[in-house]
Amino acid sequence: MADSAKEEFITLVNDNYEVNCWGCGLRLLLSTQASIFKCGWCGAVTNQNSWKRESKYFWLRRLRDRFFVCVLLLFMLFVICGGVWAVYPVVFSISYSSGIFHSIVTFLLSVTTIYTFSSAAFRCAGTPSTILWGSYPSVGKGRLENYTFCHYCSKPKSPRTHHCRSCGKCILDMDHHCPFIGNCVGAANHRHFIAFLISAVISTIYVTFMSTYAGLHIWPPLSYTSTVHFNRPSRDLAFIALREVAFALLRSAVLLSTRGLVLVYLFVSSVSVEIGLSILLWQQLYYIYEGKTYLSNLNSHGSNNVEEKDCQNLLRFFGCSYSFSRYLPTFQKKRH
Repeated sequence: MADSAKEEFITLVNDNYEVNCWGCGLRLLLSTQASIFKCGWCGAVTNQNSWKRESKYFWLRRLRDRFFVCVLLLFMLFVICGGVWAVYPVVFSISYSSGIFHSIVTFLLSVTTIYTFSSAAFRCAGTPSTILWGSYPSVGKGRLENYTFCHYCSKPKSPRTHHCRSCGKCILDMDHHCPFIGNCVGAANHRHFIAFLISAVISTIYVTFMSTYAGLHIWPPLSYTSTVHFNRPSRDLAFIALREVAFALLRSAVLLSTRGLVLVYLFVSSVSVEIGLSILLWQQLYYIYEGKTYLSNLNSHGSNNVEEKDCQNLLRFFGCSYSFSRYLPTFQKKRH
């Protein structure tokens, strides 16, 4: 019995191994089955199974991002210049004062949209703060709590940081990587991204309204080929009337001038873009209201974390003062 117990003890000792904590450098005695461990001194988390994977297609992602940014800038410039060329001769012919008013509105919306887009696209998304690590005298107790090591950047990564393989760097409070702005959405440009979405939605709604208003004034007269007999059921009358209007619009569209065709394109494109951007804006504001980001929402699926839904999250995000935000309601999930 004594020999078997001694052999078991020797086996257990042999199963353990020593490793240095990357956070503070202390030597730790671990079991061979402990692939992920946390340092008891500095709180750094180590994953023995993690390894550095080089991205073979990094340059393709950057090229894709640059392409999308150029396409989006050209689209915005076309909408602005095409709208001015197609809409404002019609508006000024109706009312000179109305033309001046809409010119001012167009200038303000254009400048705001391009400025917020440029700020979101070309501003650094968020750089994590530099901290001391790797040396026991320098790293205090719990200083690297829940920090992990980024094998791409070869430096510590806080729980609020995520490495973006498209940008090739760690981003603080990363929400997502948006190819249309060619940049990540993080702590430093998240507000600019939301401001761009709000400005773009308002601008597309304005373009929809103005292209419809101008189109009604230059659209060729509608011609109908048949008469409607009122002795038919009401449902058939509605269907026939809609069919006749649709065919009349198609026949008159053939007679449209170049200005009219540009107005039709502006209407269709602005409606399509405003639907997509409105959904994205609602999703972003909902995550901010919940105190989350897009990535943290993905990681929280299946977990029991209790998140606080609070209107003050929105005001804190936009930098409003506490004296106003404290009067707003707070909602909290019930613990089960």
